Amino acid sequence: MSMTDPLGDMLTRIRNAQRAKKSEVVSPASRLRENVLEVLKKEGYILGYEKTNVRPGIDELHIKLKYFEGASVITEIFRVSTPGRRVYSSVKDLPRVYNGLGISIVSTPQGVMSDNDARKANVGGEILCQVF
Repeated sequence: MSMTDPLGDMLTRIRNAQRAKKSEVVSPASRLRENVLEVLKKEGYILGYEKTNVRPGIDELHIKLKYFEGASVITEIFRVSTPGRRVYSSVKDLPRVYNGLGISIVSTPQGVMSDNDARKANVGGEILCQVF
């Protein structure tokens, strides 16, 4: 059976693994997922990720989760733009998550980036998810 929302699936895997206090979670690989993970890594929400080849044509992402004093660094992570309801925003209307304490991950014509980077580059786009 095909998956309708691969990014939403990865975010749910991360959320569930953090609640279960896992140190690592595995997700199928795609370019969009890697780009989102790169933003999470750059912003300090995860320790890192590694792409491994399971068999020819099939790759997996091993995501290393981050904890601080026993509590997960990611308090909230949820999908904003879904396959059934796309959410786009201009650079002026990019939302601030918890008054700048969290981030929105935005897919722009210049690539996937955080909302702060999108403001600096003066581009808008599709709001993929929000993290706090």
